[in-house]
Amino acid sequence: MAKNNMIKATFPILNMGCAACAAKIDKELNTLRGIEKAAVNYASATAMVEYNPTLTSPEIIRQAIRKAGYDLVINTDESYMDEMEKMHQEKFRNLKKRAMGALILSVPIVVIGMFFMNIPYANEIMWLLSTPVVFWLGRSFFIQAWKQLRNRSANMDTLVALSTGIAYFFSLFNMVFPQFWLSKGIHPHVYFEAASVIIAFILFGRLLEEKAKGNTASAIKKLMGLQPDTVTRINPDGKQTTVPSSQIEQGDILLVKPGEKIAVDGTVTEGNSYVDESMLSGEPLPVLKEKRTAVFAGTINQKGSFSFLAEKVGSDTMLSRIIRMVQDAQGSKAPVQKLVDKIAAVFVPIVMGIAFLSFICWLVLDPVNGVTHGLLAMVTVLIIACPCALGLATPTAIMVAIGKGAEKGILIKDAESLEIAKKVNAIVLDKTGTMTEGKPMVTDLYWLNNKEVDKDVFYSMEKLSEHPLAEAITDYFGEMPVIRADNFESVTGKGIRASVKGKLYYAGTRKFLSENHILIEKELEEKATLLSRDTKTVVWFADQQKALAVTGITDKIKDSSMAAIKQLQEEGIEVYMLTGDNKETAAQVAGKAGVNHYQAEVLPQQKADFVKGLQAEGYIVAMAGDGINDSAALAQADLSIAMGQGSDIAMDVAKITIVSSNLMKIPEAIRLSGMTIKTIRQNLFWAFIYNVIGIPVAAGILYPFTGFLLNPMIAGAAMAFSSVSVVTNSLRLKAKKM
Repeated sequence: MAKNNMIKATFPILNMGCAACAAKIDKELNTLRGIEKAAVNYASATAMVEYNPTLTSPEIIRQAIRKAGYDLVINTDESYMDEMEKMHQEKFRNLKKRAMGALILSVPIVVIGMFFMNIPYANEIMWLLSTPVVFWLGRSFFIQAWKQLRNRSANMDTLVALSTGIAYFFSLFNMVFPQFWLSKGIHPHVYFEAASVIIAFILFGRLLEEKAKGNTASAIKKLMGLQPDTVTRINPDGKQTTVPSSQIEQGDILLVKPGEKIAVDGTVTEGNSYVDESMLSGEPLPVLKEKRTAVFAGTINQKGSFSFLAEKVGSDTMLSRIIRMVQDAQGSKAPVQKLVDKIAAVFVPIVMGIAFLSFICWLVLDPVNGVTHGLLAMVTVLIIACPCALGLATPTAIMVAIGKGAEKGILIKDAESLEIAKKVNAIVLDKTGTMTEGKPMVTDLYWLNNKEVDKDVFYSMEKLSEHPLAEAITDYFGEMPVIRADNFESVTGKGIRASVKGKLYYAGTRKFLSENHILIEKELEEKATLLSRDTKTVVWFADQQKALAVTGITDKIKDSSMAAIKQLQEEGIEVYMLTGDNKETAAQVAGKAGVNHYQAEVLPQQKADFVKGLQAEGYIVAMAGDGINDSAALAQADLSIAMGQGSDIAMDVAKITIVSSNLMKIPEAIRLSGMTIKTIRQNLFWAFIYNVIGIPVAAGILYPFTGFLLNPMIAGAAMAFSSVSVVTNSLRLKAKKM
């Protein structure tokens, strides 16, 4: 089957306990027939799967996941995000109850174990209190560990179940058969407090982790919240009815009142207002919406009212595309994560081996207290060695960064792009639509002797013209009354002419006026020369005797372009400009924008070749463009950036989309990449160093020198803290300035 017929879907995964679970499911999915590629993200609890629908299906995938001891939610409903949110809230509430219950029961056990060991029936009281903590409040660890055992695998739940189970049953044996140890001259200790406190700490760690993981997905929640529940539809008979947003169809006319959210994408048909588009573009200033201008789902109307034609509904809206893009990106993996996954996959078996080895070493090296100390060391190693911090280090940072980017109008398609952006040292910018507005605009209009007596004629004639420059002129004048023009004629490559009130008028090139023997005054000739020197397109307006006005039209450089280019250059990035325009225009734009390297009269394929040439020189190249003609170069670049008001093809090809077309967002995206990579490195450092130091100490390596043996309760607290600290460090990205 052709690659483009593959289906790409994101499925929520249930019952994952740690990064080892994610690695196991990842391996399971990638061995399934019909799956091209799969990536399981522990932080977002999702699997992003690209599969061949003729060879497999979501139900087959689900069965495979279930056999491995987990579950998968098949997304068949548009409201599945709400369902997942409810499941997350339910899981959070359940964890909270269990953690609080474990804490309440564990406190008296610890107090008795530390201060009142000699009271009557101390061991029995601790046993009674610890039993519900271990086997009721902590039952999920044993259930999941049993599922893993049946599938001949192990995860974090296996470590917790083994450690607390060993501590509990060893203590129970010592309580029921104390004479066994007393006869050997050893005092029988019980560790009920260790077993119960470990459960309490790990439950609290998972509670905090669940809350923090919920915060990392806040960008998706915000985006989902931008969709209004109901809209006002204007029926063909003019009556207004309130209908659910889900019932909107293409071609409906919708009314938007002050303060309301826009439900779907469309074009204004009547009225005008300012609309807040900051939630999509990251730009703070409201945008004027009037007849024939586009509006987007999720944006908020300000004070005016208007009606618009629904053109893109449901999953086709810009907002829906953004939500899908953010979801896919948050579920994707950065290249560095692949190494972490490999480590996590073998981590649990290695830890179990180390724990058993430490027990054997204690038995051999300490004949007197070897059993007691060996069991304690084994339990402590099993507890402290948590792969969760490793598993959370990369995906939580990626999720927060991609969410932060989305809120700023920077849509990042996958984690790999976020990692590459920091390495970019050359950027190629398309001129039209990327550096410039991409739309001709009138910048100058000079009238002979400053008399604008015939501007209504000029406007009415251009209104009849289909030339691209005609729209620039009519936009410059704004809405004006249209005067009847007779005998209208368009002369290709030259201009237009028409009769108004019996008088002949012309609009077009200088050559067109000369051919019709029209007099051009020196004053206007000088103005036209200045406009031409400034590489502006000159349009003349004349009556049948003399030229009346001269117009300068250009594709204006965006206000953000010069500042963005300066910032990129200051960060050591070489900036190149490519354009299909002539050399004079290219030189003028490059000079104004501060670009040192440019090429003019470049064809679409030559843009891709230019990018390839820079790559051959050793550059990591980013390409920013907005048109279909940029798609080949975007595909060739190491990092492709689409300017959001451009073509859908450019957006589909690109790895990053700038929704607002503001070039300043490019250096922001590169800075976001740098901050994210720094956070990932910090997370991985602390996750690795924690295990490198923690496991030997837990095994008792310091005991021969200092007499120190790590308490299993402290190990449980440290393990919980490691995961929470990694997620908290990732959440710090939210507050950082880009």
